[in-house]
Amino acid sequence: MNDVVVVGAGPVGLLLAAELRLVGVDVTVIERAAARSPHSKALTLHPRSLEVLAMRGLAEPFVREGVPVPTGHYGGLPVRLDFSVLDTRFPYTLVLPQLRTEQLLEERLRALGGEIRWRHRALEVRQDADGAEVDVAGPDGTYTLRAAWVVGCDGAGSAVRTSAGIDFPGTRATATGVLGDVVLDAPPSVPSVDNEHGGFLIVPLADGHHRIAGSTRESLTIPADRPLTFDELRGAVRQVAGTDFGMRAPRWLSRFGNAARQAARYRDGRVLLAGDAAHMHMPMGGQGLNVGLQDAFNLGWKLAAVCQGRAPDGLLDTYHAERHPVGAALLENTQAQTVLGATHTPDVRALRSVFGRLLAAHPAVNRQFAGELSALDVAYPADGAGDRLTGTRAPDVGLDGAPEPSLYPLLADGRFVLLHLGSGSVGPDGADARVTADARATADARATADAIAGSPDRIRAVTARPTTTHDGWAGRRTVLVRPDGHVAWDAAPSTR
Repeated sequence: MNDVVVVGAGPVGLLLAAELRLVGVDVTVIERAAARSPHSKALTLHPRSLEVLAMRGLAEPFVREGVPVPTGHYGGLPVRLDFSVLDTRFPYTLVLPQLRTEQLLEERLRALGGEIRWRHRALEVRQDADGAEVDVAGPDGTYTLRAAWVVGCDGAGSAVRTSAGIDFPGTRATATGVLGDVVLDAPPSVPSVDNEHGGFLIVPLADGHHRIAGSTRESLTIPADRPLTFDELRGAVRQVAGTDFGMRAPRWLSRFGNAARQAARYRDGRVLLAGDAAHMHMPMGGQGLNVGLQDAFNLGWKLAAVCQGRAPDGLLDTYHAERHPVGAALLENTQAQTVLGATHTPDVRALRSVFGRLLAAHPAVNRQFAGELSALDVAYPADGAGDRLTGTRAPDVGLDGAPEPSLYPLLADGRFVLLHLGSGSVGPDGADARVTADARATADARATADAIAGSPDRIRAVTARPTTTHDGWAGRRTVLVRPDGHVAWDAAPSTR
């Protein structure tokens, strides 16, 4: 019997499977497609996704191949969100086509001994008290996979979600946009054009193409299942911009809608959902792939701990508790952005002007929106934590005297990291080090880690001196960081 069957070999399924293989969990990935699509729906990786990759030592090839852009957009407003002020090693949006993201994640999975079964489609999922079964249609016929757990990473039309009977409430599509990857002989000098006729974002791609995405008043009413023609795209852009920028050589044309739905629960017994299978929305702000990767990162270490008997399966309930509110916030902000970016009426034009002035004149407002879209502001509930760090994202704290120069490389093997922050002597991996934090704090932190991780060998203790400053971290003595880079426990700031 498999430990886990992951349905879907997109970025979410790939990262989840890699996280499971990292600690030795047996996982089978099935994918209905025969091969990867050459067309990339998503183009960007946001700061928190790059941090996620950095925690496993994977960020470098993504950053090397991508194009950093220090700004983002909210609803296509011409006043950009400033990512450069964010407290992260990656204060930018990284432009990198989804195809390349998937290829790099697949390389990671294969390096960990994982494989993908292409042209294997999930037909039905059944579950009982001891596990779940997936009926699969493959090239050689139909067969059944049995596993302890099944995770649906199979998109908005998820067969796993439907088969499990998990509701997917929300709103149907009432407006559609158009998208094209084309060559522009005379590209614009600005990343967007908008007026009373409509609006378009224009993003340069690394291979000489540009992506054009947006809408006009007329295109908003066309059903999403009607094929988009090149003449229609070129005409829509001319209507808004007064030119088609020398548009030619289209290689992909598509429509997208504003349906907004979220799974009622991310866990149903032995079945879990992640990514688009759990939430669908208008692709405003380029958040979908990123939130999906962060779903997988939250779920991976928890599912591994349960599979290996180190934690009770109740730990998986925290996946829904922590990630469902994030998905709800995602739907809310993309719906708000859709009004701003895909409603071309005089009233909304006025609203865009007001929002633009707010973003330009109030850095705190700009910073708040940037924090939300980048996912750096995501924090999980921490009962009774007061103003403590518990539940918040841990920044990549610089460390003097540790085996690595900063926190994130210490998380590469998927263990908890118990940081003793002070000025004591440091031994290798924290061994025989003089811990400057008081003994009670250390004992409390270890008890918390043992309760969650279930095994002392899943905790890496490190004593070091912090070399960078971050909000809320001043004076902290002992901090326990989860494998996904959120704080599990921390001691109160030192008053000495």
